[in-house]
Amino acid sequence: MADFTMPALGADMETGTVVEWKVRPGDHVRSGDVIAVVETHKGAIDVECFLDGTIDDLVPLGQELPVDAVLASVRGPESAAAPAAPAPTTSVPPAALPSHLPVAEAPTAPMHPPTSHRRKVSPAARHHTQALGIDPDTLSGTGVEGAVTLADVARSAHAAPTAAPAGPSITPANTPTRPRGGFDPDQMRRAIAAAMGRSKREIPHYYLRSTISFAAAQSWLSAWNRTREPAERLLPAVLLLKAAAKALAQFPQFNGLYVDGQFQPAPSVHLGWAIALRGSGLVAPAIHHAQNLPLPALMDALRDLVQRARAGGLRSSELSDPTVTVTSLGDRGADEVLGVIYPPQVAILGFGRIVERPWVVQGQVLPQAVVSVSLAADHRVSDGHLGGQLLAAIDSALQSPDTL
Repeated sequence: MADFTMPALGADMETGTVVEWKVRPGDHVRSGDVIAVVETHKGAIDVECFLDGTIDDLVPLGQELPVDAVLASVRGPESAAAPAAPAPTTSVPPAALPSHLPVAEAPTAPMHPPTSHRRKVSPAARHHTQALGIDPDTLSGTGVEGAVTLADVARSAHAAPTAAPAGPSITPANTPTRPRGGFDPDQMRRAIAAAMGRSKREIPHYYLRSTISFAAAQSWLSAWNRTREPAERLLPAVLLLKAAAKALAQFPQFNGLYVDGQFQPAPSVHLGWAIALRGSGLVAPAIHHAQNLPLPALMDALRDLVQRARAGGLRSSELSDPTVTVTSLGDRGADEVLGVIYPPQVAILGFGRIVERPWVVQGQVLPQAVVSVSLAADHRVSDGHLGGQLLAAIDSALQSPDTL
């Protein structure tokens, strides 16, 4: 039996509320299946389960629970197998029993368990009662044979009334919730402030900035888009993202997490792309394995991510596992941006808008498209020498766009 817990969808998340279950007890799930929708300050998030097995127990909808709280229990393939058949004392006809064994008469009253008062409790429910300091033997179980379930523990913890209330009950059907994709701007702003405050307190930032010629990339991009339908065309942001991903793969000191006093480099580049939401919100979901995606696939992934972020269709894995963040405010008119690292990440790259500036080309000053790129990095993991090499690798990649 394994516990499916409330995921931490970023350093700024403390609690979440399950607003929809997409499975029922007895359903079989595979790793990666979306089994719940959790409401957070970032909106409604599709939460995946990375366990194989059978759903055994679910918490009720509508309760705000902390990160790592047990939401469901999942029986693995071994425990999910059918239980052994009971001893054939009553199911087998007396004539079929060996002659030397006495035949038990069918009881006239229901059989009762031994005189132990220890109540049956599901493993997930027992774990939850221990965390809450509740004696499971004091709870009324609603599970099979009176077993105490997660729902029973949650009801007790929240002091839910057992009798029907006089007024309308608060049930998942009539609990007021924000529309899919909605979020509380004030709550999100407080969460962002908490994460950025933590970042500035705990992470010794250093900053580097460089101006890079975008002329070769712009020329290649124009030629690519000229022969393609609008839906197949690429945006400049895709070239910037791919150049960043390739450079980060070369310099793993900027791609990973700082946890428990140690840096943990990531095996792949999961780029967190900062997306502004309508209503002043901000999320940075991951584009997985960005260094390996061809440009058209990266464009599709970027377009899909932005659409789902603004419609409220992000998955928990997209919010929980970015290994580095990239932000761009060029479309907002900013020439450059200096980011704040999102803990526990160790770096953030920022791109400004693409503008024409005087540029020396083979001894001549010519107007040329350029873009500003900045790096904010964690001095506990890297230093300016390595950061300069990372920016130089991004520059080199953009000068050869046909190799991206």
